[in-house]
Amino acid sequence: MTAKTTNTVYWVSTIIFAALMIFSAAGGLQQSQPAIELMHNGLGYPVYFIQFISVAKLLGSIAILIPGLNRIKEWAYAGLFFDLAGAVYSGIASSGKFDPMMLSMLAWILPGILSYYLWQKKMKA
Repeated sequence: MTAKTTNTVYWVSTIIFAALMIFSAAGGLQQSQPAIELMHNGLGYPVYFIQFISVAKLLGSIAILIPGLNRIKEWAYAGLFFDLAGAVYSGIASSGKFDPMMLSMLAWILPGILSYYLWQKKMKA
């Protein structure tokens, strides 16, 4: 893969990943009823946690979009992946069984993995 192709694929995957994470944060910034239904009633998280995790996802998404900020970007990727892993775990733990719909989380995780991998590759070059 050429440097130009790597850069293009990196930015496309990063924008997709950040957009998905921002989309998932949007409902919790104002603590909408659907967010409360899912996070509090469905998964058992306290209502105050909804806005906290939404702000954290928003800040992490912004951090991975800003060139440079290497140390912060590393932490942002880690935080976003912990959020996604926690979402999968919470979904399984709250229902007591694996729901095949949890596989749809791959659509969120894969662009993030690709973005992180290509960012690391760009840093080494």
